[in-house]
Amino acid sequence: MFESGIVSILLIAVVVIIVLSVFFSFFPVMLWISALASGVRIGIITLVAMRLRRVTPSRIVNPLIKATKAGLGLNINQLESHFLAGGNVDRVINALIAAQRANIPLEFERAAAIDLAGRDVLQAVQMSVNPRVIETPIVAAVAKDGIEVKVKARVTVRANIDRLVGGAGEETIIARVGEGIVTTVGSSNSHKDVLENPDSISRTVLSKGLDAGTAFEILSIDIADVDVGKNIGAFLQTEQAEADKRIAQAKAEERRAMAVAQEQEMKARVVEMRARVVESESEVPLAMAEALRSGKLGVMDYMNLKNIEADTQMRSSLSKPNENSGNDNKNRD
Repeated sequence: MFESGIVSILLIAVVVIIVLSVFFSFFPVMLWISALASGVRIGIITLVAMRLRRVTPSRIVNPLIKATKAGLGLNINQLESHFLAGGNVDRVINALIAAQRANIPLEFERAAAIDLAGRDVLQAVQMSVNPRVIETPIVAAVAKDGIEVKVKARVTVRANIDRLVGGAGEETIIARVGEGIVTTVGSSNSHKDVLENPDSISRTVLSKGLDAGTAFEILSIDIADVDVGKNIGAFLQTEQAEADKRIAQAKAEERRAMAVAQEQEMKARVVEMRARVVESESEVPLAMAEALRSGKLGVMDYMNLKNIEADTQMRSSLSKPNENSGNDNKNRD
C-alpha cells in the first residue's frame, strides 16, 4: 500500500514536470516578465504566436528591449518582419543606437534595407564615425620621358549611409584611384616632376570626384611611396630596333633566296641551251649526208672540209701546251 502511494506520487511528479516543460516551451513566461520589467508591453499570446510562426521570441524581444531603452520607438511587428525577411535584427538595433548616439540620421527602414542588401550596417555606422584608411597596391605608370614611376597611395574614406544601398565598394575606389594615378603620371613631362611634387597626384585625383556612385566619401588621398622603375621608353625603342632588324634580316633572306632561285633558273637555261646546241650539231651530219645524196655536196668538198677540221684540231692541240707553259712561267715569275 505504501509502495503504491510512492509510485503514484512519482508518476504525478513526472507528469507535472512534462506539463511544465511543454508549457514553458510554448509560453516563455520569463521572457515576458523581463519585457514587462523593461517597460516593453507585449502579450503572452503574442509570444506564443511567434512560436507558431517559427520565430524565436528572444531574438525579437531582447533587441526590442534595447530599442525601447534607447528611445527608438520601434514596435514588435517591424522587428519580426525584418527577422522573417532574413535580416539580423540585433545588428540593425545596435546600428540604430550607435547612429543615434553619433547624431547620424538613420531610420529603421533604411537600416533594414542596408542589412538585407548584404552590407554590415553597424560597420557602416562605425565607419561614418571613424573613417577608414584603404591602402592601394603599387600602381606603375610611365611619364612622357619613358621612365616608369611606381606609386602607392593611402585613401581615407568615410561611409556614406545614403549610398550604401546600390553603391560601389572598396574595389571601385581602388580602381579609380589607380586610374587617376596613371593619368597624372602619364601627363607629366618628366618623372622628376612627379618625384618633386607627389602632392600633384593627390590634387588631380581628388578633383576628379572619384567617390561618385560609391558607398564611400573620399576625405583625402595621401601618397605613401614613390619609386622609379624601369626605363620603359628605352626598352620599347630597343624592342622596336630588334623587331626592325629581324624584319630586315627576313627581307634580306627573301632576296637571297630569290637570287639563288634565279641562279638555279639561269643554270637550267644554260643546260637547256647546251642541249639545243648538241641537238643542232647532231643534225649537221644528217644534213651533210643528205647533201651528198642529193648531189649538192661533192666528195672532194667533203674531203677538204675534213682536212680543214683536222688542221683546226691540230692547231688547237698545239696551242694548248703553249698556254699551259705560259701559265707556268707566270707562276714562276
